[in-house]
Amino acid sequence: MGNSKDLCINGAWELLFEKYDILKKVDDNGSFEIDAKRIKEVKEPRLMAKFDHSVNLPEIFSKNHLTILPINRGRYVIGNFQAYQNLQQINADSPIKRMPLPDYIESLDLSKITSEAIALNCAYASGIIADFLNENELNPTVAGRLGSGAFDFFINLNKHGKNVCCVTQTQKICVNKSQIEIDGGV
Repeated sequence: MGNSKDLCINGAWELLFEKYDILKKVDDNGSFEIDAKRIKEVKEPRLMAKFDHSVNLPEIFSKNHLTILPINRGRYVIGNFQAYQNLQQINADSPIKRMPLPDYIESLDLSKITSEAIALNCAYASGIIADFLNENELNPTVAGRLGSGAFDFFINLNKHGKNVCCVTQTQKICVNKSQIEIDGGV
């Protein structure tokens, strides 16, 4: 695939979808597994397979209602999975509850929230997360990248842009020793 390393992520996925006939395989089999070696033919897998929000998905994924999930340290599954959840709109009439950081915390600067980790630390320290979960007190216990063990889960399907949430419209995903990112645990 020649100079494909210079492609944007959209273009790189277009090449992979064409080369491996991914759309047909997802349509025929419900999903398609691809390993990091194949992805690396066009671009670094770490850049090609991590999309924290649905708006970040490559165009070919969005157009075809597809998402990609890691299933181990070098393998991914592509399918019509409902991997993202929209948050409910809050009632605009509800008053905004201000929750400042305690005065004794000096290492967090609200004017310099430059990462997801810092934002979560501020949310914990100010009590926002405890308030949201209706708990008196929470203590953050784990965050960062960890290796998973083996586990299975069922994921709802999202065919043709419509969430399908009945038992017969789920797919079992088997994960074994995948690298997972934990934003926070309590």
